[in-house]
Amino acid sequence: MTEPHDPGFQDSRYRLTPEQARSRRSRNIAIALSVSFMVVLFYVVTVAKLGLGVLNKGW
Repeated sequence: MTEPHDPGFQDSRYRLTPEQARSRRSRNIAIALSVSFMVVLFYVVTVAKLGLGVLNKGW
């Protein structure tokens, strides 16, 4: 029986096929774009509700 510390030990549970890797990458890109869109949308809605005077406020 091979142990995890054996140099010949291969754990196939964490190896992705190329198709799975492409699918995971595509899903991650879609999630990143969705989150980015939501951030921009919330910013635009906040500025619209507060008015453009907020942008001209001097610090």
